[in-house]
Amino acid sequence: MNRDILKGILLDQKEMYLNLPFVRRQYELEKNVNYCFTGIRRTGKSYLMYQQIRELLSDGISFSQIVYVNFEDERLLEMTSDDLNTILEIGLELSGADHKPYLFLDEIQNVTGWEKFVRRLADMKYRISITGSNSKMLSREMASTLGGRFVIVNVYPYSFPEYLVAIGKEKKQSDVLTTAERADVLAAYQQYVTYGAFPELVDVVNKRTFLSSIYQTVYLGDIIIRNKIINDFAVKLILKKIAESVSRPLSFSRLDNIVKSAGASIGKQTVINYVGYMKDSYLLFSLKNYAGKLVNKETSPKYYFMDTGLLGLMLLDCQSAQLENLVAIELIRRYGVDNVFYFENKIEMDFYVPSENLAIQVSMQALENPDTRERETKAFVSFRNFIPDTRCILITNSEEEVLDCNGIKVEVVPVWKWLLNTESKRGS
Repeated sequence: MNRDILKGILLDQKEMYLNLPFVRRQYELEKNVNYCFTGIRRTGKSYLMYQQIRELLSDGISFSQIVYVNFEDERLLEMTSDDLNTILEIGLELSGADHKPYLFLDEIQNVTGWEKFVRRLADMKYRISITGSNSKMLSREMASTLGGRFVIVNVYPYSFPEYLVAIGKEKKQSDVLTTAERADVLAAYQQYVTYGAFPELVDVVNKRTFLSSIYQTVYLGDIIIRNKIINDFAVKLILKKIAESVSRPLSFSRLDNIVKSAGASIGKQTVINYVGYMKDSYLLFSLKNYAGKLVNKETSPKYYFMDTGLLGLMLLDCQSAQLENLVAIELIRRYGVDNVFYFENKIEMDFYVPSENLAIQVSMQALENPDTRERETKAFVSFRNFIPDTRCILITNSEEEVLDCNGIKVEVVPVWKWLLNTESKRGS
């Protein structure tokens, strides 16, 4: 690629992207660490780079030392791994002989062979951050390639506190005291759970259309085209069934039978591959059964969408599913996807976090209906008999109470209040 043209593109991009409106994300990033930010498209990975850059500038680092490249730019589609070194040369030229540039490489997976380049820079003690929208960047082979030189950060759509900041209604749980404040937060929460939390969505009026464009980009670009899938009808069937089954375990055998019954037999292994592609694109994530045997853990997980707005595109009546899906997202945000499970072994528990000794049930309205109340509380009593001293939380749409169930304390918490409680939150 022509060096002068590339230099012009880099300067254009830096001016354009770094002057965008900025909302600080709730990720604590160290100054002397190389980061790899991963997650679904449009989730705000680039904003974490902007956050790093602004902190560098506030520390007195010259703007000329910042090299930011977005490889989604159509002018860079023909880039090769050889051109990456030209970017370094331009950075050295702009920053001056006495200063190393700070490099921020956005969606770098679009350049074949990028891994050796970033590893070489890390070995040369450059400060470098990269982003990517494909979870294959986190594969065992990739981790080996990067050689432990990068800290992996999974980036999610806005948390509820971040969302409130973005819409100009920042609140902490302790702030919500009056009836008016509660109504304000509840209205914001309803938008949050219905349309999801992609950062750009905040300023969009026609949110469903915007969500559809994100879904199509992920579905077509990151699942169908990237993996060269011909039978996209089978993929649609699988996604639809997964959406309908949020909150329930779903086996590969069941998915295979559904596809066969629709006349699109593709084989169980292909079903497994397709689901893997969906997870690779960060459209979905899965939770294993903590009480299950090894085979069951791997073959009958619960699936959730990475954003509740995307789930809403797939279903008509989805309030209950979106509520549980939202709790799942928040749990993996707080504790990491490998530390969150469901529990099913005679006892059914929606979520279990063993590191926190925390059991969670989710119900839209658990206390009004006597049968629902008995079912949910009985599950906690049985679970505590199985795993003593577990903290029990029942997350609801709006109800709040503290129950004593056979001497076991069950905290009934409205979801908005639980989302604002960040005391136990930690990165993934």
